[in-house]
Amino acid sequence: MLIAMHKNFELNGQLFKSKNDLISFSKSISSEIASFLTNFLNESDTIKLQTSGSTGNPKVIEVKKEFMVNSAKATGDFFNMKENTSALLCISPNYVGGKMMLVRALVLGWKLDIVEPNSNPLKEIQKSYDFCAMVPMQVVGSLMYLNKIKTLIIGGGVVSKTLFDALQNVTTNCFSTYGMTETVSHIALMKLNKQSNAKLVLGSHYKVLPDIIISSDNRNCLVIDAPKISGNRIITNDVVEIISDTEFKWLGRYDNIINSGGVKLNPEKIEEKLSEIILKRFFVAGLPDPILGEKMVLIIEDRNVTSTTLSNQKNVISNKVRNLKLLSKYEVPKEIYFVSKFIETETKKIQRQKTLDLI
Repeated sequence: MLIAMHKNFELNGQLFKSKNDLISFSKSISSEIASFLTNFLNESDTIKLQTSGSTGNPKVIEVKKEFMVNSAKATGDFFNMKENTSALLCISPNYVGGKMMLVRALVLGWKLDIVEPNSNPLKEIQKSYDFCAMVPMQVVGSLMYLNKIKTLIIGGGVVSKTLFDALQNVTTNCFSTYGMTETVSHIALMKLNKQSNAKLVLGSHYKVLPDIIISSDNRNCLVIDAPKISGNRIITNDVVEIISDTEFKWLGRYDNIINSGGVKLNPEKIEEKLSEIILKRFFVAGLPDPILGEKMVLIIEDRNVTSTTLSNQKNVISNKVRNLKLLSKYEVPKEIYFVSKFIETETKKIQRQKTLDLI
């Protein structure tokens, strides 16, 4: 399948007469981008994409280029982002989120600028953009500069309550995305602040894009039928509440569920409650226990905790947790651990199991 490059497409301010000119220019940006464009613009009908590995081992999957084009058009239609839209690529081009920014620009005729991915990509930028995609960590680092972006999609991780509250004070239209490599980027969006004028419910649940059919299986996990972006039905491990034919609430990962003494605990929902009192990065997880089977523990990322301050820090957090009325008695962590740095994927998703292995 030969992909048609839109005549208005620009990369870092450059127009291109041919695909070869584009590929040659892209080599000056990064070998990863040049490699992707070379493969995406050749005659093959499919292309290989790598998953991030946040919930398992990274793997390579093969998808139809047609699906990526269809996904790009769906995003453009939803946000009414037509040709000459200005966009910024500041996430890793090695994974589907970054690759799809390139595909949208190529197919829709956007003017795309690329900067090195880091925790504060907007700090040195002197211009404004219509559209951008970030991971939550980048948004946290960019809060005082978000006025440079009109519409922002946030993916690759959960938006904490602290970040959600902070986004109410920015002028940017902010949306959380739901998707995966198998769906070639997002298939659903959730409005994160009042500035987002799309007809979505603020901060409550996701609404799917057109031509996406959703249901749930006997585990209450999301099932996706999307013939325009996937050749197969996708059965996820995401526990959801189906609200309507086009809306669902994400509750957490089935493979993260903790069975503690016969009580099933949903880590993501507990983390949402704990975010009221814990400002650093953290997560809860299950560890083997001879009586309960699994005991729920709290792991906090903190570079400053030392052996001499550890006991005091645990006591401070324990007191805050016990006084948090939102938690049931089953949701109070049995142990608290501190680690100096969480293990992450390249896209900055926390690798829970590998981080647990540090304990």
